[in-house]
Amino acid sequence: GSCFLFLFCFFVFLFLCRDMETAFSNSSVSSKKCKSRCPLQEQLLRRRNSRENFDRFIPNRSAMDFDYAHYMLTEGNKGKENPTPNFSSPAREAYRKQLAESLNMNRTRILAFKNKPPTLVDPIPSDFSSSAHHLKSTKPHRTIPQTSERTLDAPDLVDDYYLNLLDWGSNNVLSIALGSTVYLWDASDGSTSELMTVDEECGPVTSLRWAPDGRHIAVGLNNSEVQLWDSAAARLLRTLRGGHVSRVGSLDWNNHIMTTGGMDGQIINNDVRVRAHIVETYHGHHQEVCGLRWSASGQQLASGGNDNLLHIWDRSVASSNSPTRWLHRFEEHTAAVKAIAWCPFQGNLLASGGGEGDRTIKFWNTHTGACLNTVDTGSQVCALLWNKNDRELLSSHGFTQNQLTLWKYPSMVKMAELTGHTSRVLYMSPSPDGCQVASAAADETLRFWNVFGTPE
Repeated sequence: GSCFLFLFCFFVFLFLCRDMETAFSNSSVSSKKCKSRCPLQEQLLRRRNSRENFDRFIPNRSAMDFDYAHYMLTEGNKGKENPTPNFSSPAREAYRKQLAESLNMNRTRILAFKNKPPTLVDPIPSDFSSSAHHLKSTKPHRTIPQTSERTLDAPDLVDDYYLNLLDWGSNNVLSIALGSTVYLWDASDGSTSELMTVDEECGPVTSLRWAPDGRHIAVGLNNSEVQLWDSAAARLLRTLRGGHVSRVGSLDWNNHIMTTGGMDGQIINNDVRVRAHIVETYHGHHQEVCGLRWSASGQQLASGGNDNLLHIWDRSVASSNSPTRWLHRFEEHTAAVKAIAWCPFQGNLLASGGGEGDRTIKFWNTHTGACLNTVDTGSQVCALLWNKNDRELLSSHGFTQNQLTLWKYPSMVKMAELTGHTSRVLYMSPSPDGCQVASAAADETLRFWNVFGTPE
């Protein structure tokens, strides 16, 4: 009987345990169903599993002051937003004051979520950073004076568009031809001296050009001769004859080669070291050659004439036995081409200016022969000068404004217009450092302009 009773109790116990497990399982399922029906919880679970979830914010617990936080939560805020009855005793108040002093109650922040950043150590040396800042700094604005710094009288200056009577040498001495006399003005001390005077049957002087050494100067005459002078000794070295049959209005040097252009349309290369000085001739103009300029490399020669033509000659194909044919022939100008200037920062870029019937400045690629741009200046272009230190071009003009105009290249925006001359500004020449410009006009004045500023 006792064994049967034990078995009965054992089966009852198993039955009760099965019912309790079933009930617990049903409760868990219902709980899961309840959780699955909660939209916020599902959204939270999806967000945790989504790539769009933001990083969790984990505070730096070592930087937290939990004692101070607990005090502020329990005692520090009493009597503010939620005042409570004051049941404090004198002992409790003394304890509270001592606790506030020890916890530094004047602080405003309770929790700190990051440590203080370490002291910044500059990985770049101060001298390097200062120089880098200097390189990155913007270029200061340049003020262009609107008036000339100095004005000199130039009596008997020949008013002839086709001549070249002004040049500033590398020795900082400016030469100017007034009638039949060549004067030298030393820019370092302002002294003036007379170099030479030709007879009436030979003069007047029609062109002059300093040699690269700044000591020797070539002087073209109205009688087709060219004289070479030593300026330091004021001595005539030699006279070149037999090349031209009329006046020599344009000159330029290419090392020891002195190139001359005449009213007869001829261009001649003269080697001043030898007795038979004529070494090459260029034939392409059928009227007076009034503009001559060698490129900086000495390989190309640009010539402009009263026949409205602009030629580019290549020295490498020049011949002493027969006239050399041009490399490019430009016929776009509609007036005489006297103003010619090679760009100092782009060797194959040439600027040319036309006379009163043209009034344009044109830019040429002398390798391809393409005309890059044409700008209508509104007046006769007498001379052109590039800024050696910046991308700027200076032009001098005749009828009708008689001004100097500074252009920004390549936009060709006018930067300044310099007025003061009362007649056409026929001649211009830059100082050796490229800062100042001297201009001579038919009003018989010689003016100096600080137009290009101080180089960096």
